[in-house]
Amino acid sequence: MTWRALNPWSGLAGLPRDSWLLALASLVNRAGTMVIPFLALHFTRNLGFSAAQAGLALAAYGIVALLTAPFAGRLADRVGAQRILIASLVLGGLGFWALPVLKTLPQILAGMVVLSAVSEAMRPATLALVGDLAPAELRRQAFALNRLSINLGMSVGPALGGFLAAHSFQMLFWVDGATSLAAALVLWLFPLRVHSVETHAGPGPSLGAVSDRRLRYVILCLLPVLVVFFQHEGAMPVWMVEHLGLSTTNYGLLFTLNTLLIVFLEVRLNTATAHWSPARALSVGSALCALGFGALAFLVTPWGIVLTVIIWTFGEMILFPSTAAYVSELAPPARRGEYMGFYTMTFGIAFTVGPWAGLSILEAAGGRTLWLVCLGVGALSSLLLARIRSGVPATAPAGAVAAP
Repeated sequence: MTWRALNPWSGLAGLPRDSWLLALASLVNRAGTMVIPFLALHFTRNLGFSAAQAGLALAAYGIVALLTAPFAGRLADRVGAQRILIASLVLGGLGFWALPVLKTLPQILAGMVVLSAVSEAMRPATLALVGDLAPAELRRQAFALNRLSINLGMSVGPALGGFLAAHSFQMLFWVDGATSLAAALVLWLFPLRVHSVETHAGPGPSLGAVSDRRLRYVILCLLPVLVVFFQHEGAMPVWMVEHLGLSTTNYGLLFTLNTLLIVFLEVRLNTATAHWSPARALSVGSALCALGFGALAFLVTPWGIVLTVIIWTFGEMILFPSTAAYVSELAPPARRGEYMGFYTMTFGIAFTVGPWAGLSILEAAGGRTLWLVCLGVGALSSLLLARIRSGVPATAPAGAVAAP
Protein backbone atom coordinates (compact mmCIF):
# COMPACT_ATOMS: atom_id res chain seq x y z
CA MET A 1 0.00 0.00 0.00
CA THR A 2 1.47 3.37 -1.03
CA TRP A 3 1.87 6.40 1.18
CA ARG A 4 -0.63 8.26 -1.04
CA ALA A 5 -3.27 5.64 -0.24
CA LEU A 6 -2.61 6.05 3.49
CA ASN A 7 -2.38 9.84 3.42
CA PRO A 8 -5.82 11.30 4.35
CA TRP A 9 -4.92 14.61 2.70
CA SER A 10 -3.65 13.25 -0.61
CA GLY A 11 -6.70 14.72 -2.39
CA LEU A 12 -5.21 18.20 -1.84
CA ALA A 13 -2.13 17.47 -3.92
CA GLY A 14 -3.39 19.22 -7.05
CA LEU A 15 -4.33 22.50 -5.38
CA PRO A 16 -2.29 25.54 -6.42
CA ARG A 17 0.30 27.18 -4.17
CA ASP A 18 -1.94 30.14 -3.45
CA SER A 19 -4.69 27.93 -2.02
CA TRP A 20 -2.15 26.68 0.49
CA LEU A 21 -0.98 30.20 1.35
CA LEU A 22 -4.56 31.24 2.02
CA ALA A 23 -5.03 28.15 4.20
CA LEU A 24 -1.84 29.03 6.10
CA ALA A 25 -3.13 32.54 6.79
CA SER A 26 -6.46 31.09 7.99
CA LEU A 27 -4.63 28.61 10.22
CA VAL A 28 -2.51 31.35 11.83
CA ASN A 29 -5.56 33.54 12.37
CA ARG A 30 -7.78 30.78 13.77
CA ALA A 31 -5.03 29.44 16.04
CA GLY A 32 -5.33 32.77 17.83
CA THR A 33 -9.13 32.77 18.06
CA MET A 34 -9.44 32.96 21.81
CA VAL A 35 -11.15 36.23 22.77
CA ILE A 36 -14.69 35.58 21.51
CA PRO A 37 -15.22 32.33 23.50
CA PHE A 38 -14.21 34.15 26.72
CA LEU A 39 -15.82 37.55 26.15
CA ALA A 40 -18.88 36.82 28.31
CA LEU A 41 -16.59 35.86 31.18
CA HIS A 42 -14.52 39.02 30.65
CA PHE A 43 -17.63 41.19 30.73
CA THR A 44 -19.07 39.62 33.88
CA ARG A 45 -15.89 38.90 35.87
CA ASN A 46 -13.64 41.80 34.95
CA LEU A 47 -16.10 44.57 34.07
CA GLY A 48 -18.88 43.66 36.50
CA PHE A 49 -21.61 43.42 33.85
CA SER A 50 -24.77 41.47 34.52
CA ALA A 51 -25.47 38.37 32.44
CA ALA A 52 -28.09 40.34 30.51
CA GLN A 53 -25.61 43.13 29.73
CA ALA A 54 -23.00 40.63 28.61
CA GLY A 55 -25.60 38.96 26.39
CA LEU A 56 -26.53 42.33 24.89
CA ALA A 57 -22.89 43.02 23.98
CA LEU A 58 -22.52 39.61 22.35
CA ALA A 59 -25.82 40.05 20.53
CA ALA A 60 -24.56 43.36 19.13
CA TYR A 61 -21.53 41.55 17.71
CA GLY A 62 -23.69 38.83 16.17
CA ILE A 63 -26.24 41.18 14.61
CA VAL A 64 -23.57 43.38 13.05
CA ALA A 65 -21.75 40.30 11.71
CA LEU A 66 -25.01 39.16 10.16
CA LEU A 67 -25.62 42.51 8.46
CA THR A 68 -22.00 43.01 7.44
CA ALA A 69 -21.63 39.85 5.34
CA PRO A 70 -23.45 40.92 2.12
CA PHE A 71 -21.89 44.39 2.13
CA ALA A 72 -18.41 43.00 2.80
CA GLY A 73 -18.91 40.59 -0.09
CA ARG A 74 -19.90 43.40 -2.46
CA LEU A 75 -16.92 45.47 -1.33
CA ALA A 76 -14.62 42.49 -1.98
CA ASP A 77 -15.92 42.37 -5.56
CA ARG A 78 -15.27 46.07 -6.06
CA VAL A 79 -11.79 46.47 -4.57
CA GLY A 80 -10.54 42.86 -4.47
CA ALA A 81 -11.16 40.11 -1.93
CA GLN A 82 -7.48 39.92 -1.00
CA ARG A 83 -7.39 43.61 -0.05
CA ILE A 84 -10.53 43.25 2.06
CA LEU A 85 -9.11 40.17 3.79
CA ILE A 86 -5.83 41.89 4.69
CA ALA A 87 -7.64 45.05 5.85
CA SER A 88 -10.03 42.97 7.96
CA LEU A 89 -7.18 41.07 9.61
CA VAL A 90 -5.22 44.25 10.37
CA LEU A 91 -8.18 46.27 11.67
CA GLY A 92 -9.56 43.28 13.56
CA GLY A 93 -6.19 42.68 15.22
CA LEU A 94 -5.97 46.32 16.29
CA GLY A 95 -9.57 46.13 17.47
CA PHE A 96 -8.79 43.20 19.76
CA TRP A 97 -5.87 45.15 21.21
CA ALA A 98 -8.13 48.15 21.85
CA LEU A 99 -11.05 46.26 23.40
CA PRO A 100 -9.57 45.94 26.95
CA VAL A 101 -9.38 49.75 27.15
CA LEU A 102 -13.19 49.95 26.98
CA LYS A 103 -14.89 49.73 30.39
CA THR A 104 -18.49 51.02 30.34
CA LEU A 105 -21.43 49.35 28.64
CA PRO A 106 -21.89 52.10 25.99
CA GLN A 107 -18.18 51.92 25.19
CA ILE A 108 -18.30 48.12 24.93
CA LEU A 109 -21.38 48.20 22.69
CA ALA A 110 -19.72 50.70 20.34
CA GLY A 111 -16.52 48.68 20.37
CA MET A 112 -18.32 45.43 19.62
CA VAL A 113 -20.14 47.02 16.68
CA VAL A 114 -16.89 48.30 15.16
CA LEU A 115 -14.95 45.10 15.93
CA SER A 116 -17.63 42.91 14.37
CA ALA A 117 -17.88 45.08 11.25
CA VAL A 118 -14.14 45.00 10.54
CA SER A 119 -13.22 41.50 11.69
CA GLU A 120 -16.18 39.62 10.23
CA ALA A 121 -15.63 41.15 6.78
CA MET A 122 -12.94 38.52 6.28
CA ARG A 123 -15.41 35.63 6.01
CA PRO A 124 -17.01 36.33 2.60
CA ALA A 125 -13.67 37.61 1.29
CA THR A 126 -11.94 34.37 2.31
CA LEU A 127 -14.63 32.20 0.73
CA ALA A 128 -14.50 34.23 -2.46
CA LEU A 129 -10.72 33.75 -2.62
CA VAL A 130 -11.04 30.00 -2.05
CA GLY A 131 -13.31 29.80 -5.08
CA ASP A 132 -11.14 32.12 -7.19
CA LEU A 133 -7.85 30.37 -6.52
CA ALA A 134 -8.87 26.74 -7.16
CA PRO A 135 -9.72 25.23 -10.56
CA ALA A 136 -13.35 24.20 -10.89
CA GLU A 137 -12.59 20.47 -10.68
CA LEU A 138 -10.80 20.93 -7.33
CA ARG A 139 -13.06 23.57 -5.80
CA ARG A 140 -14.78 21.19 -3.38
CA GLN A 141 -11.39 20.00 -2.11
CA ALA A 142 -10.28 23.65 -1.81
CA PHE A 143 -13.19 24.40 0.50
CA ALA A 144 -12.37 21.23 2.44
CA LEU A 145 -8.79 22.56 2.85
CA ASN A 146 -10.21 25.85 4.11
CA ARG A 147 -12.29 24.01 6.72
CA LEU A 148 -9.28 21.87 7.62
CA SER A 149 -7.19 24.95 8.40
CA ILE A 150 -10.02 26.49 10.41
CA ASN A 151 -10.59 23.34 12.46
CA LEU A 152 -6.88 22.85 13.13
CA GLY A 153 -6.63 26.45 14.28
CA MET A 154 -9.77 26.27 16.40
CA SER A 155 -8.48 23.11 18.08
CA VAL A 156 -5.57 25.20 19.39
CA GLY A 157 -7.05 28.67 19.94
CA PRO A 158 -9.76 28.14 22.58
CA ALA A 159 -7.58 25.65 24.50
CA LEU A 160 -4.69 28.11 24.60
CA GLY A 161 -7.19 30.83 25.45
CA GLY A 162 -8.34 28.90 28.51
CA PHE A 163 -4.74 28.63 29.71
CA LEU A 164 -4.10 32.34 29.17
CA ALA A 165 -7.39 33.36 30.79
CA ALA A 166 -6.38 31.53 33.95
CA HIS A 167 -3.29 33.76 34.17
CA SER A 168 -4.16 37.02 32.44
CA PHE A 169 -7.20 38.11 30.46
CA GLN A 170 -5.09 40.90 28.99
CA MET A 171 -2.93 38.30 27.24
CA LEU A 172 -6.01 36.90 25.48
CA PHE A 173 -6.53 40.17 23.65
CA TRP A 174 -2.83 40.66 22.83
CA VAL A 175 -2.34 37.16 21.43
CA ASP A 176 -5.59 37.18 19.44
CA GLY A 177 -4.73 40.55 17.91
CA ALA A 178 -1.17 39.45 17.19
CA THR A 179 -2.25 36.34 15.28
CA SER A 180 -4.63 38.42 13.13
CA LEU A 181 -1.76 40.74 12.26
CA ALA A 182 0.52 37.75 11.62
CA ALA A 183 -2.01 36.28 9.20
CA ALA A 184 -2.18 39.64 7.39
CA LEU A 185 1.62 39.66 7.24
CA VAL A 186 1.62 36.24 5.54
CA LEU A 187 -0.66 37.55 2.79
CA TRP A 188 1.30 40.80 2.47
CA LEU A 189 4.67 39.04 2.15
CA PHE A 190 3.32 36.36 -0.19
CA PRO A 191 0.51 38.03 -2.17
CA LEU A 192 -1.95 35.66 -3.79
CA ARG A 193 -2.01 35.59 -7.57
CA VAL A 194 -5.70 36.30 -7.93
CA HIS A 195 -6.80 36.91 -11.51
CA SER A 196 -10.56 36.54 -11.64
CA VAL A 197 -11.39 38.95 -8.83
CA GLU A 198 -8.77 41.57 -9.63
CA THR A 199 -9.43 41.49 -13.36
CA HIS A 200 -13.19 41.58 -13.03
CA ALA A 201 -13.41 43.91 -10.04
CA GLY A 202 -16.56 45.99 -10.14
CA PRO A 203 -20.25 45.18 -10.30
CA GLY A 204 -20.10 43.64 -13.78
CA PRO A 205 -22.96 43.22 -16.20
CA SER A 206 -24.65 40.29 -14.43
CA LEU A 207 -27.60 40.55 -12.11
CA GLY A 208 -26.92 40.75 -8.38
CA ALA A 209 -27.04 37.82 -5.98
CA VAL A 210 -30.49 38.83 -4.71
CA SER A 211 -31.87 38.45 -8.25
CA ASP A 212 -30.44 34.94 -8.72
CA ARG A 213 -33.31 32.51 -8.15
CA ARG A 214 -30.90 29.58 -7.86
CA LEU A 215 -29.03 31.27 -5.01
CA ARG A 216 -32.25 32.24 -3.26
CA TYR A 217 -33.49 28.66 -3.56
CA VAL A 218 -30.37 27.01 -2.15
CA ILE A 219 -30.14 29.49 0.74
CA LEU A 220 -33.79 29.03 1.71
CA CYS A 221 -33.48 25.25 1.46
CA LEU A 222 -30.25 25.21 3.43
CA LEU A 223 -31.57 27.32 6.29
CA PRO A 224 -33.70 24.60 7.98
CA VAL A 225 -30.82 22.11 8.25
CA LEU A 226 -28.48 24.86 9.49
CA VAL A 227 -30.97 25.63 12.27
CA VAL A 228 -30.79 21.92 13.16
CA PHE A 229 -26.98 21.92 12.98
CA PHE A 230 -26.62 24.82 15.42
CA GLN A 231 -28.40 22.86 18.15
CA HIS A 232 -24.88 21.89 19.21
CA GLU A 233 -24.54 25.51 20.37
CA GLY A 234 -27.73 25.53 22.43
CA ALA A 235 -30.08 22.67 23.16
CA MET A 236 -27.63 19.81 22.71
CA PRO A 237 -25.31 20.65 25.64
CA VAL A 238 -28.29 21.37 27.92
CA TRP A 239 -29.96 18.11 26.92
CA MET A 240 -26.87 15.97 27.34
CA VAL A 241 -25.46 17.51 30.52
CA GLU A 242 -28.59 18.45 32.46
CA HIS A 243 -31.07 15.83 31.24
CA LEU A 244 -28.87 12.82 30.44
CA GLY A 245 -26.24 13.43 33.12
CA LEU A 246 -23.26 13.53 30.77
CA SER A 247 -20.25 15.21 32.38
CA THR A 248 -18.97 18.44 30.89
CA THR A 249 -15.63 16.71 30.28
CA ASN A 250 -17.24 13.97 28.22
CA TYR A 251 -19.35 16.53 26.39
CA GLY A 252 -16.19 18.38 25.43
CA LEU A 253 -14.68 15.12 24.17
CA LEU A 254 -17.54 14.83 21.68
CA PHE A 255 -16.20 17.93 19.94
CA THR A 256 -12.71 16.55 20.04
CA LEU A 257 -14.13 13.55 18.15
CA ASN A 258 -15.88 15.92 15.73
CA THR A 259 -12.63 17.81 15.05
CA LEU A 260 -10.56 14.64 14.60
CA LEU A 261 -13.03 13.25 12.08
CA ILE A 262 -12.95 16.51 10.12
CA VAL A 263 -9.14 16.75 10.16
CA PHE A 264 -8.51 13.16 9.08
CA LEU A 265 -11.51 12.31 6.90
CA GLU A 266 -13.05 15.43 5.35
CA VAL A 267 -10.52 15.88 2.55
CA ARG A 268 -10.63 12.21 1.57
CA LEU A 269 -14.43 12.17 1.76
CA ASN A 270 -14.74 15.20 -0.52
CA THR A 271 -12.20 13.79 -2.94
CA ALA A 272 -14.19 10.55 -3.11
CA THR A 273 -17.49 12.38 -3.66
CA ALA A 274 -16.19 15.12 -5.98
CA HIS A 275 -18.02 13.52 -8.90
CA TRP A 276 -21.38 13.82 -7.12
CA SER A 277 -23.82 16.37 -8.46
CA PRO A 278 -24.57 19.36 -6.20
CA ALA A 279 -28.09 18.03 -5.64
CA ARG A 280 -26.81 14.66 -4.47
CA ALA A 281 -24.07 16.08 -2.22
CA LEU A 282 -26.28 18.69 -0.57
CA SER A 283 -29.17 16.27 -0.13
CA VAL A 284 -27.05 13.49 1.39
CA GLY A 285 -25.19 15.91 3.67
CA SER A 286 -28.48 17.39 4.93
CA ALA A 287 -29.98 13.95 5.45
CA LEU A 288 -27.04 12.83 7.58
CA CYS A 289 -27.25 16.00 9.70
CA ALA A 290 -30.97 15.43 10.18
CA LEU A 291 -30.46 11.77 11.06
CA GLY A 292 -27.61 12.50 13.47
CA PHE A 293 -29.53 15.04 15.53
CA GLY A 294 -32.87 13.27 15.14
CA ALA A 295 -31.41 10.02 16.48
CA LEU A 296 -30.93 11.70 19.86
CA ALA A 297 -34.66 11.07 20.39
CA PHE A 298 -33.79 7.38 20.82
CA LEU A 299 -30.03 7.02 21.40
CA VAL A 300 -29.36 8.28 24.93
CA THR A 301 -26.52 6.00 26.08
CA PRO A 302 -22.94 7.33 25.92
CA TRP A 303 -22.05 5.15 22.93
CA GLY A 304 -25.34 5.98 21.26
CA ILE A 305 -24.55 9.67 21.62
CA VAL A 306 -21.10 9.09 20.10
CA LEU A 307 -22.78 7.43 17.13
CA THR A 308 -25.06 10.42 16.59
CA VAL A 309 -22.09 12.79 16.59
CA ILE A 310 -20.31 10.64 14.01
CA ILE A 311 -23.41 10.65 11.78
CA TRP A 312 -23.95 14.42 11.78
CA THR A 313 -20.22 15.08 11.47
CA PHE A 314 -20.21 13.07 8.21
CA GLY A 315 -23.16 15.18 7.12
CA GLU A 316 -21.27 18.36 8.00
CA MET A 317 -18.18 17.18 6.11
CA ILE A 318 -20.19 16.59 2.94
CA LEU A 319 -22.68 19.46 3.19
CA PHE A 320 -20.52 22.50 3.93
CA PRO A 321 -17.70 22.16 1.37
CA SER A 322 -20.22 21.06 -1.27
CA THR A 323 -22.53 24.00 -0.61
CA ALA A 324 -19.70 26.53 -0.64
CA ALA A 325 -18.39 25.05 -3.91
CA TYR A 326 -21.88 25.12 -5.43
CA VAL A 327 -22.46 28.77 -4.49
CA SER A 328 -19.01 29.60 -5.85
CA GLU A 329 -19.94 27.93 -9.14
CA LEU A 330 -23.22 29.84 -9.30
CA ALA A 331 -21.50 33.18 -8.87
CA PRO A 332 -20.17 35.17 -11.83
CA PRO A 333 -16.46 35.83 -11.14
CA ALA A 334 -17.12 39.54 -10.69
CA ARG A 335 -19.76 38.83 -8.02
CA ARG A 336 -18.27 35.90 -6.11
CA GLY A 337 -17.74 37.99 -2.97
CA GLU A 338 -21.35 39.14 -3.02
CA TYR A 339 -22.64 35.59 -3.39
CA MET A 340 -20.40 34.39 -0.58
CA GLY A 341 -21.62 37.26 1.57
CA PHE A 342 -25.19 36.04 1.30
CA TYR A 343 -24.04 32.46 1.91
CA THR A 344 -22.22 33.59 5.07
CA MET A 345 -25.29 35.54 6.18
CA THR A 346 -27.33 32.32 6.07
CA PHE A 347 -25.10 30.84 8.76
CA GLY A 348 -25.55 33.97 10.85
CA ILE A 349 -29.34 33.72 10.64
CA ALA A 350 -29.25 30.04 11.59
CA PHE A 351 -26.89 30.72 14.49
CA THR A 352 -29.23 33.46 15.72
CA VAL A 353 -32.44 31.42 15.40
CA GLY A 354 -31.27 27.84 15.99
CA PRO A 355 -30.16 27.83 19.65
CA TRP A 356 -33.10 30.00 20.72
CA ALA A 357 -35.67 27.83 18.92
CA GLY A 358 -34.13 24.58 20.15
CA LEU A 359 -33.98 25.66 23.79
CA SER A 360 -37.57 26.93 23.58
CA ILE A 361 -38.83 23.58 22.25
CA LEU A 362 -36.75 21.68 24.81
CA GLU A 363 -38.24 23.66 27.66
CA ALA A 364 -41.80 23.51 26.36
CA ALA A 365 -42.05 19.96 24.98
CA GLY A 366 -39.00 17.99 26.06
CA GLY A 367 -36.00 16.45 24.37
CA ARG A 368 -37.66 13.71 22.33
CA THR A 369 -40.00 16.19 20.69
CA LEU A 370 -37.12 18.55 19.95
CA TRP A 371 -35.00 15.88 18.24
CA LEU A 372 -37.93 14.53 16.24
CA VAL A 373 -38.64 18.08 15.07
CA CYS A 374 -34.96 18.36 14.07
CA LEU A 375 -35.30 15.13 12.10
CA GLY A 376 -38.31 16.46 10.21
CA VAL A 377 -36.87 19.93 9.60
CA GLY A 378 -33.56 18.53 8.38
CA ALA A 379 -35.33 16.02 6.15
CA LEU A 380 -37.24 18.92 4.57
CA SER A 381 -33.93 20.52 3.59
CA SER A 382 -32.70 17.22 2.17
CA LEU A 383 -35.79 16.77 0.00
CA LEU A 384 -35.73 20.33 -1.29
CA LEU A 385 -32.00 20.34 -2.00
CA ALA A 386 -32.38 17.11 -3.98
CA ARG A 387 -34.45 19.16 -6.47
CA ILE A 388 -31.61 21.52 -7.40
CA ARG A 389 -31.50 21.97 -11.16
CA SER A 390 -28.85 24.59 -11.52
CA GLY A 391 -27.17 23.76 -14.78
CA VAL A 392 -23.86 23.87 -12.89
CA PRO A 393 -22.05 20.72 -13.95
CA ALA A 394 -20.64 18.34 -11.42
CA THR A 395 -16.88 18.16 -11.72
CA ALA A 396 -14.70 15.18 -11.09
CA PRO A 397 -10.96 14.92 -10.76
CA ALA A 398 -9.01 12.57 -12.91
CA GLY A 399 -9.33 9.02 -11.69
CA ALA A 400 -12.59 9.60 -9.81
CA VAL A 401 -14.78 6.57 -9.36
CA ALA A 402 -17.97 6.62 -11.40
CA ALA A 403 -21.20 7.24 -9.53
CA PRO A 404 -23.06 4.06 -8.62
